[in-house]
Amino acid sequence: MAVTGREAVADAARLPRGRRDRLLLLAACGFPVLLSLALVPLTLPLGWDELVYASRFSPYGPATDFSAPRTRGVPLLIAPVASWSDSVVLLRAWLLALSGAALYAAFLPWLRVLRRGSAVAVAAALYGGLWITSFYASGAMPNHYTAMGGVGAVGLFLWQRQSPLTRAGIAGWLALATLMRPNDGFALGLPLLLAALLVPAWRGPGRVVAVLCGLAAGALPWAVEAYVRFGGVLQRLAEASEIQGDLRPLPAVAHHLTVLDGPLLCRPCTGDDLRLAAAEWWVLLPLLVGAGLWSLRGREADPGGRGARPRGRGAGPAVLSVVTALAVALPYLLLVPYAAPRFLLPAHALLAPTAALGLLALVDGVRAARLRRVLALGLGIALAGHLAVQAALVRGNARIQAGARGDWQRVTEVLHRHGAGGVAGPCVLAGNTSVIPLAHTAGCTPAGLRDPRRPTALVLRGAAPPPWARDWPRHPVPATYAPGWAVHVRP
Repeated sequence: MAVTGREAVADAARLPRGRRDRLLLLAACGFPVLLSLALVPLTLPLGWDELVYASRFSPYGPATDFSAPRTRGVPLLIAPVASWSDSVVLLRAWLLALSGAALYAAFLPWLRVLRRGSAVAVAAALYGGLWITSFYASGAMPNHYTAMGGVGAVGLFLWQRQSPLTRAGIAGWLALATLMRPNDGFALGLPLLLAALLVPAWRGPGRVVAVLCGLAAGALPWAVEAYVRFGGVLQRLAEASEIQGDLRPLPAVAHHLTVLDGPLLCRPCTGDDLRLAAAEWWVLLPLLVGAGLWSLRGREADPGGRGARPRGRGAGPAVLSVVTALAVALPYLLLVPYAAPRFLLPAHALLAPTAALGLLALVDGVRAARLRRVLALGLGIALAGHLAVQAALVRGNARIQAGARGDWQRVTEVLHRHGAGGVAGPCVLAGNTSVIPLAHTAGCTPAGLRDPRRPTALVLRGAAPPPWARDWPRHPVPATYAPGWAVHVRP
């Protein structure tokens, strides 16, 4: 006998609360995976940063320069595939599955924290529904895993009963976040450490040791490499700051506003317009977080533990997650002279549980209101509009990246046709943009325009060659996504 939709809902409602909440969370975590699968092709060529990480492995060689700001976290993520296969489709499929699994595992501890278990699924859906989350679901980039490390660590930190396994989980999640991005890991760990030292409900050596061990374990590979390759921790930090444009106090909030709808990186962040519709999440998010905090006034959350769900105190868990989100976001908003939407993924993820409580509080308010049908329609339109905007941004940025990365292959074909790179032998490639991915694709060594070595070829976009290369033959690159590419090969 066929089961109707109403019967399926009724069957789900009869499930035990814990199992029902886990199934809802699982469904919510599948949402960004399916959205990414539908809108971001698995054939999308690897981006600049992805090529740097993947080229650690011979199938994606030759290895590109691994500069001071980079860490070994992403190479470890992709090693199970990249170590033996050069298939982009296989690599993206692996990362897509891994990102969904990380999303589920990170939000799972929150089922024992939030007063309403269904809010955890809503939180995962709010975070997973962001365009940048779905776009990078199959990406070889660190930010989603840093975000999940923060969410998982805060969730377990809030458990009332701290067993050795719970403390190991806190340390493990923080180690993951720090291994991916040490600066984010320490920004996440600092509020937790202060809470474990100062807040009576969370005070105790167990949490302190867990946080410190997690930060130390995650930072150890970075520190060892700092001494092996860069001459020490301070020298590596100084070189990383220089590469990133000299980290210093500056107002960078405007930069992050310009990348709400893309590009994936703005450096410098000038001349880019923002479509107002793309700013809707930055309007919704503070409203939902505020509503979530308001809904917890005088109520109790469930910090929980193993077994039963003992009661915690007030809005403490929500406040800690919000403070941790601010701690990890502020360095990007106040110190970094450029912006990328993925930088704020950890903050979005940590704000999601409180925002979910706010959304459910609004739903409850609509149900209790006299004009509930009108209000329900308005709320539904707002949520549908939010999802439509995010889906459009996923699709648009995927299309842009497919075209832009395809240009690297088109440039390479012209280089090979005129005797540079490939089977023609070793070459040195310089240019005014995208030199590293172009050189990697062409099988050349990247160099700067001011490099003392004379390159084998120049790849320029919308620019004239320097004086020493003005007599080199010029070969335009046809049918490019971005116009203006030209190859200059040394005679």
